[in-house]
Amino acid sequence: MKQHYDELETRDPGQREAALLAALPVQIAHAQSRSSAMAQALHGIDGPAVRTRADLAQLPVTRKQALLERQKAQRAAGGDAFGGYSTLAYGPGMPRLFASPGPIYEPEGRAADYWRMARAIFAAGFRSGDLIHNSFSYHFTPAGSMMESGAHAVGCTVFAAGVGQTEQQVAALQDLRPAGYIGTPSFLKIIVEKAAELGVSFPSVTKALVTGEACPPSLRDWLAARGIAAYQCYATADVGLIAYETTAREGLVLDERVILEIVRPGTGDPVPAGEVGEVVITSLNPDYPLIRFGTGDLSAVLPGICPTGRTNTRIRGWMGRADQTTKIRGMFVHPKQVDDIAKRFPEVLRARLVVQGEMAHDVMTLKVEVHDTQAAQALKPQIAQAVRDVTKLRGDIELCASGSLPNDGKVIEDARSYA
Repeated sequence: MKQHYDELETRDPGQREAALLAALPVQIAHAQSRSSAMAQALHGIDGPAVRTRADLAQLPVTRKQALLERQKAQRAAGGDAFGGYSTLAYGPGMPRLFASPGPIYEPEGRAADYWRMARAIFAAGFRSGDLIHNSFSYHFTPAGSMMESGAHAVGCTVFAAGVGQTEQQVAALQDLRPAGYIGTPSFLKIIVEKAAELGVSFPSVTKALVTGEACPPSLRDWLAARGIAAYQCYATADVGLIAYETTAREGLVLDERVILEIVRPGTGDPVPAGEVGEVVITSLNPDYPLIRFGTGDLSAVLPGICPTGRTNTRIRGWMGRADQTTKIRGMFVHPKQVDDIAKRFPEVLRARLVVQGEMAHDVMTLKVEVHDTQAAQALKPQIAQAVRDVTKLRGDIELCASGSLPNDGKVIEDARSYA
């Protein structure tokens, strides 16, 4: 059986590096001429002269928060909804667009496998002719479409399951007998547990591609004990696929169409190989040409090549956030969202979002300081609804006395166990 998606995955690393660095100045010049946002960010830069990684490291990093703020500013002024980052216009060249929490709007172009997810899907064991149960959302966020377009590139049929409706998910898995599942690992666990509760099973599902949140070894082993081999991938709505897990289970292999840097958090300075830092990606997508995009995620480069024969750089995978923005049940939550919730209630003096528990069993609690905790009890349902409206997630509310929350500048505290 074919072991690799294509020959690019096994090419000589020197050839790959030469190809990426040859594409780099072309992409930078394209971004400067077609993207007003990148033209401003790279003002004064001689794009065609950026030919080495050292040259690239001299360019400014564009972080997600800056992208969000520029989009919001331009929309408020009646301008481009994408903040000048997209090179596409509405019409045949942009069949879809999506929204990530923020909101940040992302275009989807017409290229086949636009988000480049096929490599990850193939590496997880899916092959042409398979039916895939896709439990990523098709509403607002691009995850459902990202996976569907990649599955089609592999030659798979997709059942657009989306999220929620657990018993109906179980029924569909029984009726359709798909080869595998794509979605968050925590939702797959919920579906498997619901099936056990109902006294049924879906033995056809033997593989899964999971992402959107961490999948700790304990959960991977739990799924394996039930006959499901789960593999992770790392992707964002901004740049698509970044890296994917293979059967070697030794880190994640980089996609062939991104240039990776690991930088010291808060700076644009690359760290020594093996040191943990922020993942910065230069995308070679001409439709959304993000140059040195700071993901806010932490990772590190692994030495050597993958035992599967894939020769691209490997990273350790997602190791947390470089800033306070965190991912909860597959959704990013930003400090600004916590602030937006607090400002809806004059009685709230300060707010701190605390995430606890093990991955796949997140418990989100918004701790709010008020002058009188007894008098504010009636506010708890209203605050809980605001949390759901703003973050799209459910959370508990804890009322705290004035001055009781730590004075450490944290708005979001991630106290989960990643063991």
